[in-house]
Amino acid sequence: MTKPISSPIRNAYIDFTKMTLSLVAVVTNVVRDGKPVIGYGFNSNGRYGQGALIRERIRSRILEAKPESLMDDTGENLDPHKVWAAMLQNEKPGGHGERSVAIGTVDMAVWDAVAKIAQRPLFRLLADRYGGGKADPRVFVYAAGGYYYPNQDLAKLRAEMRSYVDRGFTVVKKKIGGASLKEDMRRIEAVLSEIDGEAQLAVDANGRFDLETAIAYAKELRQYPLFWYEEPGDPLDYELQRELAQHYPNPMATGEDLFSMQDARNLIRYAGMRKDIDWLQFDCALSYGLVEYLRTLEMLKDYGWSPSRCIPHGGHQMSLNIAAGLGLGGNESYPDLFQPYGGFPDGVRVEGGYITMPELPGIGFEGKSDLYAEMRSLAS
Repeated sequence: MTKPISSPIRNAYIDFTKMTLSLVAVVTNVVRDGKPVIGYGFNSNGRYGQGALIRERIRSRILEAKPESLMDDTGENLDPHKVWAAMLQNEKPGGHGERSVAIGTVDMAVWDAVAKIAQRPLFRLLADRYGGGKADPRVFVYAAGGYYYPNQDLAKLRAEMRSYVDRGFTVVKKKIGGASLKEDMRRIEAVLSEIDGEAQLAVDANGRFDLETAIAYAKELRQYPLFWYEEPGDPLDYELQRELAQHYPNPMATGEDLFSMQDARNLIRYAGMRKDIDWLQFDCALSYGLVEYLRTLEMLKDYGWSPSRCIPHGGHQMSLNIAAGLGLGGNESYPDLFQPYGGFPDGVRVEGGYITMPELPGIGFEGKSDLYAEMRSLAS
């Protein structure tokens, strides 16, 4: 089902007045408490709903597969890797585009169902299967905001950032590149004066700059103690990223718009990313799901990167579970935007920049009442 997540905001590239996402349900034949176990999934903001692709190609491949071909070795649960392989039947490699988002959306629902059938939180299931049994329910989160609003003045921007700090965040993020360099510097300095000593600021250009503009911003930004300078240029322009590192010695972040392990590997090979200070933002919900994300983590290991340098884009609970189960560096959060899909389960609070994962089966969507109401309406 296509759902609206529209908002009167914009970044350096797009506005969100017509933004949508896809919400999917995977209904299994496993019955608990008189009801079938259902897994849910959705795609991250910034890419639109994928209903046509899911209905025309992805769903039919799963439904047409022999049920036993999708089961794990116990025969009692789905095997996400086998379901993933079924979704990609008759698909050529490369040219990932929107296909990776459609598959990532369904993949999320499959993992939710698998963990629910196992009667375990997904992060603990992931730790046992892939993380040596070491789950850490404490996850670092940062507050993403600072978009360009109509008629927003500096006082309103400062108030927004203050609200995040007051809610326990120690890193906040704002957009750049949607105004002049001079105006963006005014906005940055206003935020820094507001959060001084209480939190760090990250900035995000959403891929807007050419090399000359990216360097011009870098020369101004390097005077500030920023958490990171994010996605300055086109996500596939690895040469720009590599050259920019010569002008910006502080942390940079990118990767949210790379949708496969192969693209992520090219970033690591050719973009001059620095494994000791830079951050990687691959988002499983946009990049073929957790099955592909596991391959990406293995690739990073081969190149000497720690999973702790990964802080995924998207602000969803799926990545929170991956972070807690597989030792990522944290997760993005949208405290106020893209609701009810952003944020945390009810009662979860940010303390000193961290949240503690609740012990809920599956991804934990049932613990977020406004989101689960949307999901129940779909399943019914």
